[in-house]
Amino acid sequence: NVAYIVTNNHVVSGSSALRVVTSSGKQLQAKLVGKDSVTDLAVLKVNGSSLKTVASFGNSDNIKVGETALAIGSPLGSQYATSLTQGIISAKKRTIETTNSSGTQTGNATVIQTDAAINPGNSGGALINVGGQVVGITSSKIASDAEGTSVEGMGFAIPSNEVVNIINQLVKNGKVVRPALGITYVDLANVSSAQQKSILKLPSNVENGVVVMSASAGSPAKKAGLSKYDVITALGGHQISDQSTLRDILYKYKLNDKVSITYYHNGKKKTSTIKLTETSSQLKTSSTTATSES
Repeated sequence: NVAYIVTNNHVVSGSSALRVVTSSGKQLQAKLVGKDSVTDLAVLKVNGSSLKTVASFGNSDNIKVGETALAIGSPLGSQYATSLTQGIISAKKRTIETTNSSGTQTGNATVIQTDAAINPGNSGGALINVGGQVVGITSSKIASDAEGTSVEGMGFAIPSNEVVNIINQLVKNGKVVRPALGITYVDLANVSSAQQKSILKLPSNVENGVVVMSASAGSPAKKAGLSKYDVITALGGHQISDQSTLRDILYKYKLNDKVSITYYHNGKKKTSTIKLTETSSQLKTSSTTATSES
């Protein structure tokens, strides 16, 4: 009798042992089923013989701005376990930057914004509607902006429809499989205008995109004809402004999908079709922090 529990990846990342505390105070040993750093989600499993009820998920596409939202969690740790806070849905789909542990932007996430009090320790808790359905998994908050301006009531939750999709993949495969191009790349904005002209031979009207620094042998990008110093400007008809948008667009596709790719080679605009046969887990980790991999 196994029970599955969803939480945030950043809650369990780096742990050597995991325990789950139930609302009655009972502690259960938990095992990690799988985790996904891209969506910041993880699934645990425990012996479910003492657990009588299972949460039901609502449809996060059907929530409305202004409707009541309740957050359950353990702000500041187990001393305040199963605390309930109330607010409203402030925004259905808000795009926020996602960063890795060193603070580098890795992409964008589309999340639910709520003004229900979210504090450290609420991460991985449920955001529920008045019907008791889980509509999101609380993951982060903004306490102040880059200028240090303090803000209140800006919490974020991963929408339940995305959560269910990731849970199903983690339970089935222990990981989430995403396609990869097989390249390392940098933002075009990071290349000086002189080098854009002399090395990339780029027309001056091309302002956004990513520059291929390497394409691994046999990779989807290599097979589609891409090589070093090519500048990718669109994928699947979507404009690419920087590294994070390339990743966001790429991760919407599945393995073996065929996608159109627009790029500049020696200053000439080209369009090719790329077959996404490689997974991101097959990529070797880049040794340089200046380039990203996809």
